[in-house]
Amino acid sequence: MIKRILVALDPGTDSLVATQFAIHIARATGARITGLAVVDTEHIESSSRGGGIGSMYYAEKLKENLTQETREHARKLINNFEKYVEGSGVDHIEMMEEGVPFQRIVEDMKYHDLLIMGSDPHFFYSHPKQRTNTLVGVFHNTIGPSLIVPDRYREVKKVLYATDGENSSSRAIRRFIQMAPFGSNIEIEILHVHSKDDVDAELHMELTKTYLECHGFVSRVVSMIDSDPAKCIIEQAQNGNSDLIVAGSHTSKGIMGYKLSSTTVAITENDRIPVFIDH
Repeated sequence: MIKRILVALDPGTDSLVATQFAIHIARATGARITGLAVVDTEHIESSSRGGGIGSMYYAEKLKENLTQETREHARKLINNFEKYVEGSGVDHIEMMEEGVPFQRIVEDMKYHDLLIMGSDPHFFYSHPKQRTNTLVGVFHNTIGPSLIVPDRYREVKKVLYATDGENSSSRAIRRFIQMAPFGSNIEIEILHVHSKDDVDAELHMELTKTYLECHGFVSRVVSMIDSDPAKCIIEQAQNGNSDLIVAGSHTSKGIMGYKLSSTTVAITENDRIPVFIDH
């Protein structure tokens, strides 16, 4: 059941698409939407750091200017979100917070059911083309599922569930069918990507199909043996005209910080099909 949806706002066009998805889901479920803009104080601090004692004053002034400029961008995002949602008849609130974007999103997701955000988020508003680690930080830390959207909206009627038999993908489909963000009148294609010597692959696919049908979803099974899961998933989704990919995410933490698996990166960065992902 979905009662609270968090939309992470940034200057990209995918924020508008995220809002469109949120409105569609909220109308069907009666949920309230929260529009969140974050003033990225971490990047402001690193961008305004001075080189010596003589430059400390100018560094502080730069920090003040960047902070003010970023707050103005955040207010514009919130105002645009409010105007767009206002005419939809959906209950909504707006919030502007300061801090590290993924940390603020993770904290707010403790009190929301679903996060919706773009596939290429840029919360450092003064430099909108600069990439950040927001997605990987969210995936590694949040307790809830995310809907990652491209820059074009599409109605969801056909879903590709990508599984490797691991716990993360099983959690993703369980959460998806229990929340039913797009209702139950959809077709789910089960794509099991496995190695040639996986003796449990066929059993896993049949158990998954039975589980989905018990919940009232029409499903069919596709099996692929391939060493490149990301390529299989994206090609199957495109060739099968899927409107959504459901998958689990894999992250790890090393000396350079959090890191997404190559498969998670590829499916979330595809520029055509939204992804429902659990962590």
